[in-house]
Amino acid sequence: MQPCKKEDTAMGDQQVRMVVLSTDNLDESIAFYTETLGFALKFRDGAHFAALDGGSVTLALATAIDHPIPGQVVVGIKTDDVDAAAKAIEASGGAIVKGPYDDAHERRAVVYDNKGNGLVFYKPLQR
Repeated sequence: MQPCKKEDTAMGDQQVRMVVLSTDNLDESIAFYTETLGFALKFRDGAHFAALDGGSVTLALATAIDHPIPGQVVVGIKTDDVDAAAKAIEASGGAIVKGPYDDAHERRAVVYDNKGNGLVFYKPLQR
């Protein structure tokens, strides 16, 4: 089997930029990851979402209010074309959970891959 080359993909540029973990207590989770593991807090949105500096990948903590698929680890993939990414997932045996849609900050689609793993494709909205 030949590896897929970047130019062979139907979609634009794709980058794994975030891993989203579930939590039922944001304060406790922030304390664990900042105090125990030394990750710096980059951003916090109330009592339901926080982004930690994981180097080239953001480690996100989210309660059910803001988690794309509560209870699962979800990989966040930044893409040039959210709609095309969602269509490609569905065409290849995956499923669209929600989207594509615009939220306050980005266009996103929440999907399952062909093995049931959660992914969220996103593209920041132009301001």
